[in-house]
Amino acid sequence: MTTESHTGHQVDPHGHGADELCQEGSELYTRALREGRVHKRDTEPAPCLLRFGLLVPADDDPTTLRPVAPAVALPRLLGSYEEEIARQRRRSSRLADQFAPLIALETQRASIPSTPMFRVLMGFQRINEAIDEAAGEASLELLTIQPGGRRPPQGLAAALPREQALLSGGGRMRTLYQHTARHSPAVTAHYEQLIGDVQVRTLDEVTERLVMLDRTVAFIPANRDRTVALEVRHPALISYLATTFERLWQLATPMFPQAAVEELTSDGVTTRQRTIATMLIEGHTDAVIAERLGMNIRTVRVHIAKLAATLGSDSRAQLGYLIGQSGILEDAD
Repeated sequence: MTTESHTGHQVDPHGHGADELCQEGSELYTRALREGRVHKRDTEPAPCLLRFGLLVPADDDPTTLRPVAPAVALPRLLGSYEEEIARQRRRSSRLADQFAPLIALETQRASIPSTPMFRVLMGFQRINEAIDEAAGEASLELLTIQPGGRRPPQGLAAALPREQALLSGGGRMRTLYQHTARHSPAVTAHYEQLIGDVQVRTLDEVTERLVMLDRTVAFIPANRDRTVALEVRHPALISYLATTFERLWQLATPMFPQAAVEELTSDGVTTRQRTIATMLIEGHTDAVIAERLGMNIRTVRVHIAKLAATLGSDSRAQLGYLIGQSGILEDAD
């Protein structure tokens, strides 16, 4: 058994290096050559003789050891070292092969930009700070989708400085609302304060909230109450979100800077009522219709009541039938 010294070399318990022939060993080997054999217990002070193969068990007596000529022992000893070296080289080669894919991954990772593709933002303050930071770096465009009919005045006031800064630098701003935003004095007043290339359009329905800057970074909600947001910088997802915005934009009705357009009527049915009629035919409840159109449920029911009166319906079931027979949905195509 060997131990390791402070220098890193293996040391036998009797005090010399594992690759050294000690004085006791030399004297014992000389005696073995003279006498032809020695007892096993005599090698306890000099185990190096066994390790070097200079003493081996006698064929006729396993308790005694006979000497081996150094010219025979040395090649055997060197051969075992060479086998060990070859084994270590094979092990090194296997390790190099196994580590090669990992090294390639590290090299590939180092070539990827350090900007994260996605980042989770917790809380309204952190979300707004991240949007302000991105807006400070933007110079070309701000695309926004705002679901719901109204926005709180304090939220509009907080957004005004960053929006005006982008416009003052030559950027443009396009925002999509739902039609009910047309009746919000706070929304109208907000856009009247902005100076620059500003356009606002509205739809009956829009997707979830979206803020996109220079088509390089977007912010979308990550939970229902919008207290958690996802910052997206992945080019494929940015392209997808921008395409969705453009398609909705083409379907929307201009609100600003053009004057709000009055709802057209057909056979006494307004465009808003035709939208509600379509949702009724699809089987949606009043609550779902109100949520999707950004209206309160009482307003939805007023529209349904007016629609029923126009078509002469006495019940909800009959109203669905009369909608289908009236042709008002075909008029909307």
